[in-house]
Amino acid sequence: MKKINERLEELRSVMKKHNIDIYIISSFDSHQSEYVADHYKCREWISGFTGSAGTVVVTMEKAGLWTDGRYFIQAANQLKNSEIELFKMGQPNVPTYQEWIKDIAKENATVGFNGEVISTAMYKNMKIMFASKNLNFETKFDLIDEIWKDRPEIPCTDIFIHEIKYAGKSREEKLEAVRLEMKKKNADYFIISSLDDIAWLYNIRGRDVKANPVVISYAIVTLYEAYLFVDDKKVSNNVKDELEKSNIIIRTYEEISKVVSEIEKNKVVLYDPNKTNVMITSSMKTQLNKIESLNITTKLKGIKNPVEMENTRKCTIRDCVAEVKFIKWLKESVKAGKKVTEITASEKLTEFRSKNNLFIEPSFNTIAGYKEHAAMMHYSANEETDCELKPEGFFLFDSGGQYYDGTTDITRTVVLGKLTEEEKRDFTLVVKSNLALSKAKFLEGTCGCNLDILARKPLWDEGIDYKCGTGHGVGYLLNVHEGPHGISRVPINIKLEVGMNVTDEPGVYKEGKHGIRLENTLFVVEDEVTEYGGRFLKFENITFCPFDLDGIVKEMLTKEEIEWVNDYHKMTYEKLSPYLNEEEKEFLKLETRAI
Repeated sequence: MKKINERLEELRSVMKKHNIDIYIISSFDSHQSEYVADHYKCREWISGFTGSAGTVVVTMEKAGLWTDGRYFIQAANQLKNSEIELFKMGQPNVPTYQEWIKDIAKENATVGFNGEVISTAMYKNMKIMFASKNLNFETKFDLIDEIWKDRPEIPCTDIFIHEIKYAGKSREEKLEAVRLEMKKKNADYFIISSLDDIAWLYNIRGRDVKANPVVISYAIVTLYEAYLFVDDKKVSNNVKDELEKSNIIIRTYEEISKVVSEIEKNKVVLYDPNKTNVMITSSMKTQLNKIESLNITTKLKGIKNPVEMENTRKCTIRDCVAEVKFIKWLKESVKAGKKVTEITASEKLTEFRSKNNLFIEPSFNTIAGYKEHAAMMHYSANEETDCELKPEGFFLFDSGGQYYDGTTDITRTVVLGKLTEEEKRDFTLVVKSNLALSKAKFLEGTCGCNLDILARKPLWDEGIDYKCGTGHGVGYLLNVHEGPHGISRVPINIKLEVGMNVTDEPGVYKEGKHGIRLENTLFVVEDEVTEYGGRFLKFENITFCPFDLDGIVKEMLTKEEIEWVNDYHKMTYEKLSPYLNEEEKEFLKLETRAI
């Protein structure tokens, strides 16, 4: 890790030049995106840690990386031999990076960060937390840019229009809905920084971020005007005409701060502090009335319209057909002794998806882990770690596709051969957890955190837990992870509503042994209205792909669970077989046999 340690010393040198004692490097871009273009991968460059989430803090004497439970094993391996200490977020007695800074910082020290990639909410929290030590802040400098000599440029890919036959609603209809909410809040301006919100609102998509069909841009909506701040090289004449027909004014990407600074005093400005960076809010006049709340568009986007729902159902079936073709190829290839590795398997899965004419690209980098590699929740094979699959143990693959008519996300864990009793038990527990959530019936007004226990209970009963959420919303030709809702132990006061989708993905992860995850996507739909409780909702399972029966211990399932598995597999065969040839149908018939 000499290279990483050398980079840290270079960083300390420029910190000294700018009189900065402590420097924070986040994982985000200027829009607080989860997945970012290579230009913004500063935390990865300075630390060598390639996970999607984490924060590095560097002082003149120390350096630390904070990341969550998905990445504990991966981070420990990637930080090995570097001076960066791993802090496992959420674990007992592990401080947050803000607590750590407060503890080690000297009175009147200066904390620095690039104000374009730190959210306003994060900044406000730090100011409150550090007030007792009179810490100063320096937000103007991107110090990584000063030492990253071959840093990639900000992407500049062409925008394309997401047609109404896929989107279901016009941009005019969406703007009308946004302005209605603005009027309820008495807002004059609505500033939008999050890329998926902008893409959804204006019915545009792009290829600026790998696997996330978004356009690096900002937007401002007033009660009478709408603006898109974007590199004009991305905007073809056809796209420009489409947007201008909807009265959307195109300005350059760099103009956002200037336009924000010119908003007249006493106007009411609405923005999401968790998505809006410090650079933008620092540009605002102090006399503005500011409303900090969840983006209006985030809630509207999270509830899919009927066209989006129906398209997603169709898209997911086609995606599951590709999955079944892949599983057949995988099992037969490994059994025949052909060389298949984690990387070649991932490539083959993408090849099956790409045969669909509505396919654009994967919805994230495929997570494909064999045996102990699958214990790393977000493992990504490279030339050094790639291993060959053998006719034994589990192979986990978490993958998805971006299609013009939707986004998919599915995980299956496949039995390649002989299993231990522990492996079979753990696999069966994950099956029980998955179906426990999928068959939930719940009262209107229920939040995802209220349902999380349903998935965890079969595992908790055996003293097992997984260090991540149980499910997340999925975008519509957008980010595979989408809010505002989700299913997690973390209390989030967002009610599950009809039209929302959410994944159901419990798992077992045992370091050095195996990882098991089974993931389906569900829609929230109406169930019934009763005179005793009111309106009840339930989940509609839209993912149909076999659970590997060779991993299930039938005796561990209740009669009801056996019926559920059999019914699910019967529907899987009925929905997928029309798209398969005779040989593939026979394979699927075996994989969906009754138990």
